[in-house]
Amino acid sequence: MYDSAATDVIAPNGDAPTSLPTSLPASATKPLRIGPLTLPVPVVLAPMAGVTNSPYRTLCRQYGAGLYVSEMVQSRALLEGSERTMRMVRFGADETPRSIQLYGTDPVIIAAAVRKLVDEIGVQHIDMNFGCPMPKVTRHGGGSAVPAKPRLLQRIVRSAVAAAGDVPLTLKFRIGLHDDLVTFLDTGRIAEAEGAAAISLHARTTAQLYSGSADWAKIAELKQAVTTIPVLGNGDIWEAADALKMMAATGCDGVVIGRGCLGRPWLFGDLVDVFNNPSHRPVAPRFGVVAEVMRTHVRLLCEHFASERGVRDFRRHAGWYLTGYPVGAEVRHRIGLASTIFEVDEILAGVDPTIELTPGGERFARGHTRGPQNVVLPHGYLDHLDDDAVPSAQGETESSGG
Repeated sequence: MYDSAATDVIAPNGDAPTSLPTSLPASATKPLRIGPLTLPVPVVLAPMAGVTNSPYRTLCRQYGAGLYVSEMVQSRALLEGSERTMRMVRFGADETPRSIQLYGTDPVIIAAAVRKLVDEIGVQHIDMNFGCPMPKVTRHGGGSAVPAKPRLLQRIVRSAVAAAGDVPLTLKFRIGLHDDLVTFLDTGRIAEAEGAAAISLHARTTAQLYSGSADWAKIAELKQAVTTIPVLGNGDIWEAADALKMMAATGCDGVVIGRGCLGRPWLFGDLVDVFNNPSHRPVAPRFGVVAEVMRTHVRLLCEHFASERGVRDFRRHAGWYLTGYPVGAEVRHRIGLASTIFEVDEILAGVDPTIELTPGGERFARGHTRGPQNVVLPHGYLDHLDDDAVPSAQGETESSGG
């Protein structure tokens, strides 16, 4: 049973948690099992486009056990051997389990892509993206638009699970397109019936995009409706204590961490600590520690990409690392223009290493904050919800992980 009183501990405006949950579900104190995989800590890194590449996953894995999912790959591009896509499915030599998120709308294409991931790339976990809210995806019937067509969703999941064989396949999705078309319970039941190993709910609608507060009560509803596979919750986990709050409030089996870890990969270490000792309260690192993590991150990126591309990719991460630290506008400006590792090192060396995070800085906005939005769909898409026809292939474009 979950602690229903815990649903009120986080204010809608995103204020910090004010109290510990009075109880935790048993799932919080035991390993999370997703098919044959066993995770000592029930924590998953959410796939995020342009973020959860091999360098970032390597950095996060240093802080503790969990499931670290790659950025989303597009099924058609994977089959065609796109250079960009093949770089996205590159894993570290010691990376295990090898986890990847796959996106598509055609059951046949998806099945072929799953077989390639399993047979040629050797993945050990596949997550299906049914949560992307971006208009360039939903306007073609992809991403979070798919669950509105339950028969098509069923075809996709059935073909993907069959193609995956012994490799566990999971689904990540949203509450629904908007408040008048809620699909998460049906999506969860379809996933369960078709053999998915686990499901994750980002507790927002497509219309919300990334605005407002995640509706954790919906995670609790899903957990009560889907009882034979793990149900994971996603949304508004900014600090390790939030994960305990979510599990206590909803009874979910684990948590999925997205924007809260941007510029804060040590959040996974904090999570390990609080799951082992719920009364533990992690202390934000001083800037000297943050600077060392930044130096490691930029080097990993430069090994993964060409040097100039690696530093360019690092610049947006740098903004997230600096969030909440009063380092000054000049430092932020300079690092936003850096083009070499030497420049990054030089800028960081000039910052006082004893600077502390501004109180409450862990909860400052990171990543996407847009929304609400008008949901964009193909013409007539909602006229026949029992239609299982495959949308236009144009919907298979690379975007957010949802």
